[in-house]
Amino acid sequence: MSNLVTRTLSGAVYVALVVASIVINPAFFGIVFLPITMLAIMEYHRLVKSHLMLSMLSTLAGGGMFCALYALNTFTDMSYAVWFAYASVIFFLAALIAVLFIQQEANNAIDNWGHIVGSLVMIAFPFSIMTYLLDTPYVLLALFITIWVNDSGAYCIGSLTAKRAGGNHKMFPRVSPAKSWEGLIGGIVFALAAGIIYWQVGWFDNMWKALGFALVIAIFGTLGDLMESLMKRTIGVKDSGKFLPGHGGVLDRFDSILLATPVVTFYLICCY
Repeated sequence: MSNLVTRTLSGAVYVALVVASIVINPAFFGIVFLPITMLAIMEYHRLVKSHLMLSMLSTLAGGGMFCALYALNTFTDMSYAVWFAYASVIFFLAALIAVLFIQQEANNAIDNWGHIVGSLVMIAFPFSIMTYLLDTPYVLLALFITIWVNDSGAYCIGSLTAKRAGGNHKMFPRVSPAKSWEGLIGGIVFALAAGIIYWQVGWFDNMWKALGFALVIAIFGTLGDLMESLMKRTIGVKDSGKFLPGHGGVLDRFDSILLATPVVTFYLICCY
């Protein structure tokens, strides 16, 4: 099977799974995104060569964080959220303490502590905060659609402008040689067009709120993508893993939400 066919089929499965997890019911969302969250944390610790014990404890802490926020936003009994939060804190503290008993040449203690905290703040929290949007699933769906539309627009415009005499203007060539300012603008225009559609179909009651939503996602989604690219370039790998054939790892597929989700959630809280 050619790489194009593999990439197309796995991409279609990825999109279908994400959409289904959002539109079917909150329980299915939890079933899909809890393992994705934990896989992303494990993938990160594998990339930075963390000790297996630190990877496991951090993954459990991240899973507990996801479950706590999921329970907080979907269950009527808050005791579930409290117990999951307790579990998350216990595993987090256990990971920090475990550094005392681990001798590892690749990373020193400060590196290990930084990776533990970083995996929770930069990966577990963005995935977990998506559960806040489950009350308005069309907004959560719009978040992913905007990211996909922004990526497509940036790719199309960036590719077209690259064919001009002199090419296009690179954003951060040391991080991602293919990304250009023209592509960024093209992605933003596509995202704003999607925002207009969200307003037209009634997903937002105000056009400017919908445009702000799309703009925030386009900008911070791109920055999240660049941050993950910088991490991979620093480590010296092309893909973060092999989660999706032809598309790379979990972090490769969900890099844009790492910044976009927390920022757009804060934006929506401020709007409402």
